[in-house]
Amino acid sequence: MDPRISTSTVRRLSDYYRVLEELELEGVRTISSQGLAHLSGVTSAQVRKDLSYFGNFGKRGLGYLVARLKKEIRLILGLNRRWKVALVGAGNIGSALFSYKEFRRQGFDFAAVFDVSPERIDQKWRDLHILHVDALQEETERLGLEIGVIAVPARAAQAVADRMVMAGMRGILNFAHRKLFVPPQVALRNVNLAVELESLSFSIKALTARPTRRPRR
Repeated sequence: MDPRISTSTVRRLSDYYRVLEELELEGVRTISSQGLAHLSGVTSAQVRKDLSYFGNFGKRGLGYLVARLKKEIRLILGLNRRWKVALVGAGNIGSALFSYKEFRRQGFDFAAVFDVSPERIDQKWRDLHILHVDALQEETERLGLEIGVIAVPARAAQAVADRMVMAGMRGILNFAHRKLFVPPQVALRNVNLAVELESLSFSIKALTARPTRRPRR
């Protein structure tokens, strides 16, 4: 991947994609960079810069064709195919992730679920039986699993990540509250909800502490 393309750029592409989805549903056929920027919460210069890494999608004076740009971003994000996903951790977080319909709509299919708890092994989630994590390697090879989702306690997360790497998975989405280490050929993304709430708490505190300007006489 082009080293100039940051994680922030990719996240903004996802934002643009969702805006374009909504516009297409509303019957909007074209949109300017200013319009897309406004709906995405960024500047028009940022929109043009982000898209320029991947090609020239707009026309001066006409803007972007909504359907075409949506299709191009879908290709860029790798959403033009279906991904087989393994979920390790069948607790509360794992159950919520498994039930989230948006994953499947965007092409991410949970093809296997794993845990270590005897109470959960062999439980049936939709058409899948929960398997012991010891079967991860075998099932990855059998099913062609490419993405692993970690929803286990922090103390077990690195061991699970190591298993996923050994099994040959290409990407890991980590929901455990622990920094993980994987080789450079494996993509890793961390989702820490506690950190997000702490950041939100800080922002609220900063807004509350901001002095109120007195009107000039």
